[in-house]
Amino acid sequence: MMKPKLSVRRIIIRQSCAILTVVCFLAGAGQAQTVTNAPPTELEQFEAQTGTVIVKGIGLVGSVATTAGTISVRSRASADITAGRRQFGLELELLENDHLVDKAVVDYDELDSLLKGIDYLGKISYDVTPLPGFEAVYATKSGLRLVAYSSRRLGGIQLFLQYGDQPRIPLASDQLAQIRDLISQARTALAALMAAK
Repeated sequence: MMKPKLSVRRIIIRQSCAILTVVCFLAGAGQAQTVTNAPPTELEQFEAQTGTVIVKGIGLVGSVATTAGTISVRSRASADITAGRRQFGLELELLENDHLVDKAVVDYDELDSLLKGIDYLGKISYDVTPLPGFEAVYATKSGLRLVAYSSRRLGGIQLFLQYGDQPRIPLASDQLAQIRDLISQARTALAALMAAK
């Protein structure tokens, strides 16, 4: 039995579909290549360099006890020995029974805005919005979040610290103030290191 011949129109449609499929595949492959897992902070990118000696300096500034564990603030100063470059920042660690639960790195150039964000959240009042509830959030490049939240005007304003998508850690206003003081101390110490070539 002889197969019927395909019309020219059907051949063109089949070829067009095949070409379109190849173009879509190549476009998708190009997009996949542009996705990277680069660290979000400049300090982490600096420390992830290869082909050179990186010296990472870390110093404990202080800690604050919370219901979720201990939040430690550490200064970080890293140096690329080959190129003679340095990068500064800090990390906030959450420790539970002396075991690291989570950590967020904050670049030095974020510290001023972080301190201002903490100041704002620490003094926030219901006047921030005419609506009965609100959520005010300050976030760093690494996903560390400081949150002030209230679901209704009479319920009180709650403060939280959050690492990425992890559960929120409740903070009392004096705990937030202690964390702010530790970050400020770290910033002052790092500024002195940066000035001392």
